[in-house]
Amino acid sequence: MEFLQNTFDSLQQWLFESLVQPLAFALGLGNRLEDAYTGTGWLLVGLLQLGVMLVLIGPLQRWRPVEPVTDRAAVRTDVLYTLIHRLGLFRLALFFTLTPVLDDLIGMLRVAGLPTFHLDDLWPGLTDQPLVSLLMYLLVLDFFDYWLHRGQHQFEWWWRLHALHHSQRQMTMWSDNRNHLLDDLLRDVLLVTLAQLIGVAPGQYVAIVAITQLSESFQHANLRLWFGRWGERLWVSPRFHRLHHAVGLGHETPGRALGGHNFGVLLPWWDMLFGTANFEQRYDPTGIRDQVEQGRDYGRGFWAQQWLGFKRLAGRA
Repeated sequence: MEFLQNTFDSLQQWLFESLVQPLAFALGLGNRLEDAYTGTGWLLVGLLQLGVMLVLIGPLQRWRPVEPVTDRAAVRTDVLYTLIHRLGLFRLALFFTLTPVLDDLIGMLRVAGLPTFHLDDLWPGLTDQPLVSLLMYLLVLDFFDYWLHRGQHQFEWWWRLHALHHSQRQMTMWSDNRNHLLDDLLRDVLLVTLAQLIGVAPGQYVAIVAITQLSESFQHANLRLWFGRWGERLWVSPRFHRLHHAVGLGHETPGRALGGHNFGVLLPWWDMLFGTANFEQRYDPTGIRDQVEQGRDYGRGFWAQQWLGFKRLAGRA
């Protein structure tokens, strides 16, 4: 664990000194070097993730695909979403717009007497061990993320944004970041706020986000793979998550417009605990019922999809 951290720190320092710092000075942002160094960490995480996707997950998709990819244009749009998120462009926009507001909000909560509850202080000598605390925080954030995902499907206004993610009928490893930017913004702000309130260290938060994003890329892969009877109940597999995207199954419940199965982000435990798990061994077509049966338009490109999301939110599409 320490070796990996030291290696990452060395790579971050090298990337910062060789590329980011000169660029910051050239743009007149020499007073923001600390923030630029933090951003370099996110950029490095994204580059490492892209490397794993191309070297490992990509060949797996070609080895055992669920279906042939026929809509290359839709996949190219998903690649654009992935690059925007994994190379830090989305987080850069958040930094200049919402980070100051969020910092002020957290500060107001502190002044009001709401302290940071450090989970790693629960059992000194055990829970404050780096690996143990990382696993604890990952567990708590994944539980919270499960309920956020349920909310994206349960609340009609939120589904109008989140539906974009489910409108991809050619799921690949690039499909995870196919989201409306406002949907991503809401989820990220809520997760960051919780992380700050329970005392997640910045380095641990970066690690948790990196693990989550890479796992989600694997889950969305065009890959006919499951983890076996017991493995399926330990970690979300491509088969388990594909059912969540299945037409008429993953995001619907009979008799209800919204609902569904397999909301777990990393762990299927929450689906098992709250009755939303579906472990059937099947690989259904993906998409949304009104898209398939009625031809509802969810947009063909990035800007069209973002604009349609705002229109749906306003009840005009």
